[in-house]
Amino acid sequence: MTLAGRPAPGWGADAGWERSAVSPLRSVVVGSAQYRGREGQIAFLLHRLSGLGTLLFLGLHIIDTSFVFLAPAQYSEIINLYRAPVVMLGEIVLVAAVIYHGVNGLRIAIFDLFPQFWQPNYEKPAVYGAIAAAFVLWLPAAVIMGRNLVGFAFLGWK
Repeated sequence: MTLAGRPAPGWGADAGWERSAVSPLRSVVVGSAQYRGREGQIAFLLHRLSGLGTLLFLGLHIIDTSFVFLAPAQYSEIINLYRAPVVMLGEIVLVAAVIYHGVNGLRIAIFDLFPQFWQPNYEKPAVYGAIAAAFVLWLPAAVIMGRNLVGFAFLGWK
């Protein structure tokens, strides 16, 4: 409040607080553009993006699976779309996102269960360790899925 008894600019009714409906994605984008953190920000962004990507996939998966009951004739056409190279490449990225999200979630849970580890000197190795662990866990799946991608897209596998 100002001395005149009116709300200060940016506060109260003119700030839009009563109609605040900021989307989580906009909040992440705006917040990440402003915050200049280091490993914590990298982990936060990767965790948020991997979670949103997994959520998008789950929504699409529910829709395509519903075609079994709603439109059985189109279901086989939708399943054939999954053999398109772009979709197969997206599945490889999806597996990486799911694995990273799980490993980073485990890192966060460990820090929450053991607060003595929640210190700046533990954050950097924990973030890079989570990324490395996710990569090691993802690599075998990526090799198998990449082999299938090459086989279906370029070698004519049926």
